[in-house]
Amino acid sequence: MSMQFRRRLPIPREVREEMPLAPSLAARKQTFDAEVASILAGRDPRRLLIIGPCSADREDAVLEYVCRLARLQERVSEKMLVVPRVYTNKPRTRGTGYKGLLHSPDPEGTDDLLSGIKAMRHMHLRVVEETGMYTADEMLYPSNYQYLIDVLSYVAVGARSVENQEHRLVAGGIPVPVGMKNPTGGSTSVMLNSIFAAQVPQTFIFRNWEVKTTGNPFAHALLRGYVGLDGINYPNYHYEYLERLAEVYTQDRYVNPAVLIDCNHDNSGKRPLEQSRIVGEVLDSVRRSPNIARLFRGFMIESYLEDGSQPVGGGVFGKSITDACLGWEKTERLVLEMANRL
Repeated sequence: MSMQFRRRLPIPREVREEMPLAPSLAARKQTFDAEVASILAGRDPRRLLIIGPCSADREDAVLEYVCRLARLQERVSEKMLVVPRVYTNKPRTRGTGYKGLLHSPDPEGTDDLLSGIKAMRHMHLRVVEETGMYTADEMLYPSNYQYLIDVLSYVAVGARSVENQEHRLVAGGIPVPVGMKNPTGGSTSVMLNSIFAAQVPQTFIFRNWEVKTTGNPFAHALLRGYVGLDGINYPNYHYEYLERLAEVYTQDRYVNPAVLIDCNHDNSGKRPLEQSRIVGEVLDSVRRSPNIARLFRGFMIESYLEDGSQPVGGGVFGKSITDACLGWEKTERLVLEMANRL
């Protein structure tokens, strides 16, 4: 066994200087970030909608999707703020398979990570420049977030990473809201501990620097369901779970308690068409319970141009190559229905 050091990659600042965010868009991002934070703090009555494909595999398809999303945002702007999912890194349970644009920046699947980093940044920049929408991505690799942090308005820590100490500490130093998912085993206490760790000041070593953070007051819960030891899916968006969560996720211990519901993954059993039903049930719960309404801030939805999924290299434009997604027609109908109910 051995580890080969292939080459030194550019530091994040060098990549950002090579592909800069225009000053006007950077100024607009400050306003947008403040709107996201205000929703999560409960000061803005609108809801947050993080929506997009399971994996952002093709720049042309992602741009087509987000351009449609930008037009849809104009129609629902009074009720919700939309942040497009542009997920360029993908966790793999067994360590194999498609790992995202970082590892597969071209159709040949070449694992040139420098090309992957540049492809990631280029895709996010084009989304911002062509639609004016700032993006969400998953912090799969904490050391890589700095390549994108000037264009991201939302970061998620995934179910496989939320127990990791470095993810928790880095989340506390990110200048945008971070959604902490429940772990794959479903533990509520693990999720809440991760939120607390991200919200309080921390000192640690990162990229050979001694780092001190003030904590992230907008770290919050992102519920995605889980699989039990019996191999069965257990959703955690139901009324009873949210009521129990509201009892322990309170302001006396946490700043800005907030919950987003991930409508796919183990909440839907990876059946994307169930996402519409899940949205409806959650909104019913919010209407019935003041305690749930106190926490609820919005949804995460997996959606693309076409319904379903296909193998890598399947060739259908705008169809997911990882988890199955909701197609555009159903997405548009769902978002408009959601806005009517809010």
